[in-house]
Amino acid sequence: MPPSSATETHASVGESLQILTLGLAGEIFAVETERVHEVLDPPPITRIPNSRPFIKGLIDVRGKVITVTDLHVKFGMAPTAQTTDTRIVVIEVQIEGEPTLVGTLADRVYEVTELPLALMEDAPRIGMRWRPEFIRAIGRRDGDFIIVADIDQVFASEESVWHASHQDAAA
Repeated sequence: MPPSSATETHASVGESLQILTLGLAGEIFAVETERVHEVLDPPPITRIPNSRPFIKGLIDVRGKVITVTDLHVKFGMAPTAQTTDTRIVVIEVQIEGEPTLVGTLADRVYEVTELPLALMEDAPRIGMRWRPEFIRAIGRRDGDFIIVADIDQVFASEESVWHASHQDAAA
């Protein structure tokens, strides 16, 4: 039987995935550290009129305009108010085949850690409250589940929206 896409290499003993863990509405999510550019205290966010609820606005990061998104909305969670623990995680995603930096709000950022591939499983097809294509795998650590997001899939459904908003901004 061919291995599954999320866990195809986890049979190899000793292999692990380096991740940044972050909190969203009481759940622990993870993003691969190779995708993370930096973690910021939230600066003022400039709202974009008529943007999708998922897009919170724009920020300036050392002279570069970065779109800020809210994964709460993408995962069907209620947005939360910013606190002193709120951070913006700047990640690289593929938008229309191009690497693009995007900021995403996190209720808190926990740590950079390694998650052994042997402790990761595919997301169950039933009982999930998130779209299964948004989840690369479910990991376990210290009795907690860690939801490893498939960040490209999370943003893939927004490609046409991103393309249209970037064209509008350029006009």
